[in-house]
Amino acid sequence: MGFWFWLSRSADSSFIQVCRRGYNFQQKFSLVNVKLKWVKDRSLDAIVIDQGNLRAVCILVSVISSSPSFCLPIYHLRKHRGQLGLPHYVKLSAFIRKYPNIFHESYIFDNGGTRVPCFQLTAEAVKLHEEEVSIIEQNQNELIERLCKLLMLTRSRTLPLQTIDQLKWDMGLPYNYYDTLIPLHSDMFSSICLQDGRVGLKLQTWDDRLAFSQLQKNAALHQKKKNLDTGCLAFPIGFTRGFGLRRKCMQWLDEWQRLPYTSPYSDASHLDSRTDVSEKRIVGVFHELLHLMIQKKTERKNVSNLREPLSLPQKFTKVFDRHPGIFYISKKCDTQTVILREAYDRQQLLQKHPLVDIRENFASMMKRGLLDRSMGLYRQKADPILVKPLSRSAAVEFNESKTSYDEGLCHNFYLQQIK
Repeated sequence: MGFWFWLSRSADSSFIQVCRRGYNFQQKFSLVNVKLKWVKDRSLDAIVIDQGNLRAVCILVSVISSSPSFCLPIYHLRKHRGQLGLPHYVKLSAFIRKYPNIFHESYIFDNGGTRVPCFQLTAEAVKLHEEEVSIIEQNQNELIERLCKLLMLTRSRTLPLQTIDQLKWDMGLPYNYYDTLIPLHSDMFSSICLQDGRVGLKLQTWDDRLAFSQLQKNAALHQKKKNLDTGCLAFPIGFTRGFGLRRKCMQWLDEWQRLPYTSPYSDASHLDSRTDVSEKRIVGVFHELLHLMIQKKTERKNVSNLREPLSLPQKFTKVFDRHPGIFYISKKCDTQTVILREAYDRQQLLQKHPLVDIRENFASMMKRGLLDRSMGLYRQKADPILVKPLSRSAAVEFNESKTSYDEGLCHNFYLQQIK
C-alpha cells in the first residue's frame, strides 16, 4: 500500500511538471530525421518460427471444446477461418490433419451420401486444454486488469470488439471472453453501439490504481525516484550483436532518452506530433501495449487500426523502425511481428505468464505430431459415424437444422469413444 501511495504522489506531481516541461521541449526539439537499419536477430526470429500456426491450433482447440458435442464438422470450423490467420491457399481440413495427436478425425454422411469430415480433440489435447481453463480461472482478475489497462490507453476508454478480438490471443484472454468474462464484471464494462454501427466495449470508470505504466513501475522498483520526479525516464535499449551504431545516431539516441516521458495513461493533446517529445510518447504507448501481451509481442497488423483510439498521428508505426533497440520486427512466417526486446534474453522470456507454459506445450505437441505423421504413424483411416439413410421428411428436417444434427451425431460418437 505504501509503495502505491508513494508512486501515486510522485507520479501526480511529476505529470504536471512533465506536461509543462514537455511543452517547452517541443519548441526546441523537432522530429530528427534519423533512420536506423534493420538487422536480423536469429534468436527472436526463432521465437516466431517455433510458434508458427500455434495461434490457429489453439483457437481451433477452444472452438471444438466449447461445443456441447466436443466434435464439430469441418464446415462449422470454416466459419472461424478468418480468425486463424491462415494463408488463403491453405485448406482448413488439410491444416487440421497435420496434427493428428491434437485433432482426431471422424466423419458422417450427409443426405446425399457424401462423407463430411468431423474433428474432436484427442485425450492429450483435452487434458492440456483443461489445464489452460483452470489457469484462466485462477488468473481471472489479472486478465481483467489487462483488459482495463488496454481500454484506459484509449481516449474514450472504448474499443470495438473487432479490435479487441485481434489482440485477445496475445493478451491471454479466453477465446469466448465476451460471453464468459465480461458478464461477470458488468459493473466494470458495458457494450455500446459505435458510430460506424459496430459493437464496442467501454470501461465504465477510470481506475487510478492501474494508471501507471510498466516503465514507471520499473523506475520505482529500482529506486529511481529522481527520474520519476523529473519525468525523464529512459527506455531499456538493446541491439542485435553486430549492430553498428554511428556516432551521430548514438548522440541523437542519448538526447532522445533524456526527453520528458509522457505516461500513455495521461493526456497528450498538448504535444506537437512533429517533435521527438511526441514520438517518445508514441514509443511509450506501444511499450506499455506490448507489456499487456503475455508474450510481449503481437503482429504489426493488430495495431494498425489503433491510431484514432490511441490518439496517434499518421504513420505512427514508423516508431518500430526508428527504434530497433526497443522493438524488433520479425519478418518470419509471412507476417511482421513486433517484439519487445527487453522482455527476452535471447529466446527466453524473462517473466513467464502461466499461460505461456500451456502454449509451449501445445507447440511441442504440434512438432511431435508433424514428426510422427511424417513417419507414417497416423495413416489409419478416419473413424466413421454410421447413420441410417434418411427419409424424405427427415432429410428436409436435416437441411433445416444441419448443424445441430451433425453435432448430435458427433456427440454420440464421442460418447462411444470414451466408454
